[in-house]
Amino acid sequence: HPRAELDEPEPDERTTVIAVTGEIHVSTAPEFSRRLNDAIARGKTGLVLDLEQVTFIDSTGLSVLLNALRRVTRRGGRLAIVCTNPTVLRLFQITRLDTTFDLRSSLGSALDGVRA
Repeated sequence: HPRAELDEPEPDERTTVIAVTGEIHVSTAPEFSRRLNDAIARGKTGLVLDLEQVTFIDSTGLSVLLNALRRVTRRGGRLAIVCTNPTVLRLFQITRLDTTFDLRSSLGSALDGVRA
């Protein structure tokens, strides 16, 4: 039974949660990017990225996140990231993107953040 790598519940018509499992790197980033762009194209202005099950992100993955943030912000929307994995959080800190992204420790908090 193959397990879905990306899960997309939609709490309301403007909000979507994209949950990612595994690693976001050069070979998985294009599919991740496509899912993000599809959500934005469908008019989602509240984007929550659940990275709780993500173990690793490389620079390609980070650039996908930055592009999504830029596109959502340009449409007057918000993007929040759920992340508590110390390894992944450290990457955001090292690259100083912890101040760029709205990083949250729970899904509920992230949903509140994009709906504010």
